[in-house]
Amino acid sequence: MLPHYTSRRSVVASRAGMVATSQPLATQAGLNILMAGGNAVDAAVATAAMLNVVEPMSTGIGGDVFALFYLADSGEVRALNGSGRSAQAATAEVYRQRGYDAVPLHDILAVTVPGAVDAWDSALKTHGTMTLAQVLTPAIHYAEEGFPVSEIIARQWQYRASLLKQNEAARQAYLIDEKRPPHFGEIFIQPNMAHTLRLIAQGGKDAFYRGTIAREIVNSSDALGGLLTLDDFAQHFSTWEEPIRTNYRGYTVYECPPNGQGLSALLALNILAGEDIAGRGIDAPDTKHIMIEALRHAMADSYAFICDPALENVPATQLLSAEYAVRRRAQIDMQQAAKDISAGDVSVGEDTVYLTVVDAQGNAASFINSLYYGFGSGIVAGNTGIALQNRGAGFTLKEGHPNCIAPRKRPFHTIIPCMVLKDSQLWSSMGVMGGHMQPQGHVQVLSNMIDFGMTPQQALDAPRFEISADLTKVALEAAMAPEIKAELIRRGHQLAEPGEFGFGGGQVIIVDPTTKARLGGSDPRKDGCASGY
Repeated sequence: MLPHYTSRRSVVASRAGMVATSQPLATQAGLNILMAGGNAVDAAVATAAMLNVVEPMSTGIGGDVFALFYLADSGEVRALNGSGRSAQAATAEVYRQRGYDAVPLHDILAVTVPGAVDAWDSALKTHGTMTLAQVLTPAIHYAEEGFPVSEIIARQWQYRASLLKQNEAARQAYLIDEKRPPHFGEIFIQPNMAHTLRLIAQGGKDAFYRGTIAREIVNSSDALGGLLTLDDFAQHFSTWEEPIRTNYRGYTVYECPPNGQGLSALLALNILAGEDIAGRGIDAPDTKHIMIEALRHAMADSYAFICDPALENVPATQLLSAEYAVRRRAQIDMQQAAKDISAGDVSVGEDTVYLTVVDAQGNAASFINSLYYGFGSGIVAGNTGIALQNRGAGFTLKEGHPNCIAPRKRPFHTIIPCMVLKDSQLWSSMGVMGGHMQPQGHVQVLSNMIDFGMTPQQALDAPRFEISADLTKVALEAAMAPEIKAELIRRGHQLAEPGEFGFGGGQVIIVDPTTKARLGGSDPRKDGCASGY
């Protein structure tokens, strides 16, 4: 079909449950939960907890969660926003008084209240069948007994070594003899994390938000000049929300609503829906050009409008209208890359883990859990083993901007899960991790499957482009046809240097509409796999 993009890895197929993650031990943990009678939600939380242990630079209880759940009995898709909020004392003026014109990336002032534990608890109590203690068991075991560090994760760990060395608790928790990261194949043990997970298993979310863990995090924050208080933790809660969606060639694509950037993917798909992508061909320069420009326009809108909808107005309905897509599509010049892209006219009234699960009953979880940058802020809270996220860096300090930092506000979030229905039935639970790459990955992988008929594994293996966060450059993976590169340069695209971007890492499960078989793919850019039974 597409010989030069043919995968070396087969699609994984099963009849009952399936799990796909970026680390094999995490995939196995989720699969064991399914085989023990748990459902997709139970398995998703167990897998997220396991990834906290085996891929600690990317995820954990010091971070946040966004999730989409497909409920087979009702056919409903539900969105869970498990992102944390800024401190009550956080204002733009406080940061400016301390000499900052932006939220510092690797600093206690970038730490928001971690939302993961509350999200896990809320997901289990609302749609799960198991307790927090049950689903945390695999993660506790591997934290106590140790696990062999996998190959790509070892490289990611090495990349963040200098950051970890800057914080005493981080050195103790995540460096061997406080000097170096573990090597590929080395057994790594995390006694502090095991103890923390046991406290949560025994005491539930209150152990984290109202107990000794919260006190340890706040004490660490105080020592470093942070703003978080015990009341900030005690007041935290997750929210269940109506997902946003669009129709792309007969497929209903769901994303979590703002403050996540899932809106970006839907805006780009709306622009592309008016183009004959399949007719042009996957290797046509026109195809890559229109996809890049559509995503640049969508991301510009996201930067302008995405914020905490509980405190600001996000005009999502207007942005997702067919009329708005027509206007934005008309602004794209097929022969020339736009030099500057601004947000559309609407009246206003990086490191992450992604996992997906489909269970035997047809329920699905599209689940993303993140610290933002590798090891987040680089700060570990005392003896908890918890690496604290740096999601506060998603705020701006620009007064009047809807995403300007304010007390107990959720920042712009990069993490986005995706769910796709066809004829009102689950078709795919999928996602692509990787900061601002995520909506770009969703669009490219979905187009690969819907427009070009690729299998999940082919769709993940195919070479990608990645637009820089500031929208000025685009990187192309080496396997992309050279004529595409030459033509994009001719049209004015500024190409990034090789190796400047990582191109994300995705997981995809499709439910065959005829046989109901689960068909899974796992990104070769990560250590993981799909597995089923």
